[in-house]
Amino acid sequence: MPACAEGRRPKIGLMAMARAPCWKSGTGGRQNDMNNPIENHENIIQLALSLGFEYEKTITGCCQCTIAAIQDAIGIPNDAVFKAGSGLTAGGGLSCQGSCGGYTGGVMVMSSLFGRRRKNWKDDKSEKDCAHTMARVLLGKFQREYGSNICGIIHRKIFGRDFDLMHGPDREAFEKLGAHADKCTSVVGRAAAWATELILEEMSKRHLRLSDLQKIQLSDT
Repeated sequence: MPACAEGRRPKIGLMAMARAPCWKSGTGGRQNDMNNPIENHENIIQLALSLGFEYEKTITGCCQCTIAAIQDAIGIPNDAVFKAGSGLTAGGGLSCQGSCGGYTGGVMVMSSLFGRRRKNWKDDKSEKDCAHTMARVLLGKFQREYGSNICGIIHRKIFGRDFDLMHGPDREAFEKLGAHADKCTSVVGRAAAWATELILEEMSKRHLRLSDLQKIQLSDT
């Protein structure tokens, strides 16, 4: 039976990125070298925040950048989940009308680790309920910080205006106003950190280590 619960912890600030552990670009984020282990959950959360910010700044694509940041911070990659986030950028298809890619990416990774499994589809209600609970907690974090999880509403909050990212002039304005300097980068960083925090909390409730979670995911595929 999953141990999901809507617990709250102190809010993570972007200034904490300066305290994030060192990581090397192109190495998958989390360092598994025995000479540089990352054991502390808070360090892993800060790493997810830092990676999310950096990936959105240098590669872009809010949903996939969030997914990659979480997966790399906890050391559990899943290419199928990452690829599935391709079309969910900027509210889905660049529409800005649906959920922020930071939110959807976070839910996708959380559900890939604690969610209903195809091989037990009819009888996996407890895991489905756990995924719903985790998604609601992440939604609450978005609502408290930005007033919504909807891409366009978040844009109005952080840019002061709407965008149609399928429209050339709006794309140019989006970039000029700092989308990939400090705006969407900050949203992705926070989303990755929040989702990572929830994953680590659920893992702790089930008395699991990251290595245990990795084995469970491999057995589910």
